[in-house]
Amino acid sequence: MTTLACKPADFRQACDDARAESCCVGLVPTMGALHEGHFSLIDEAKKRAGFVAVTIFVNPLQFAPDEDLGRYPRALQTDLASCRERSVDLVFAPEPESMYPSEFQTQVSVGDLTKPLEGAFRPAHFDGVTTIVAKLFNLAGPSAAMFVRKDYQQWKVLARMVQDLDMPIEVIGCPIVRESDGLALSSRNRYLSASERTRALGIVSGLREAHDAWDAGERSPETLRALTEGHVSANFERVDYVAAVDPDTFATRSEPGTRLLIAVAAHLGTTRLIDNVVLGEDPRP
Repeated sequence: MTTLACKPADFRQACDDARAESCCVGLVPTMGALHEGHFSLIDEAKKRAGFVAVTIFVNPLQFAPDEDLGRYPRALQTDLASCRERSVDLVFAPEPESMYPSEFQTQVSVGDLTKPLEGAFRPAHFDGVTTIVAKLFNLAGPSAAMFVRKDYQQWKVLARMVQDLDMPIEVIGCPIVRESDGLALSSRNRYLSASERTRALGIVSGLREAHDAWDAGERSPETLRALTEGHVSANFERVDYVAAVDPDTFATRSEPGTRLLIAVAAHLGTTRLIDNVVLGEDPRP
């Protein structure tokens, strides 16, 4: 039976009670509008833990004033039904004021890893992410937390935060889940018109061409980046970045190596999509 908690204290108590019964806690932090990508995280949590907690919170701190906080999809009742179908033990769905009371004034910030890529185009984003996730980790206590690698930089930033602050959390990066044509699953995909949905595959085509070139022996970061950029630029209205960087530091790579992160962020209409592949590590998108 799935329990719904809306108060932080109730969430903390439920996780403490589970550990008292010798259950490991598997944590799946989300912003709701759950889809198969989220369900894959739930499935992974169930493999690793005897007690699975899903958090649903559209975090205002990680949205800039000109971003889509107001229209971000919210579907709590549908999400709860999905969690019940998957035998999730606990859903934590707090109100914003319970997470950020009027006197709230603390921020958690990670340094260099947050500056390139997403950080360059969304300057306040990662401070918002690390602050809310730090709160969720503190409430959940010792646990294994699942994050999808579509938000690759976010996964690495959160792992750095946990390591630096000695949090008793195992941060697990799970594979990207894609639709049958390769488009990475995202709650924002529902914003796309039919024509935009077709053009969105430019990201997938670009990542595939880079992956195929890598498999054929190409190792020049700039060549691999340019192969991806050609497809993205031809289909998207605005490109924030197509980058070829070190998968661990996000430093721009100019020399060949054994692994290379190709990361993309681009806009179709009012919808911003991100995707990535780690060449030398990930399967073909």
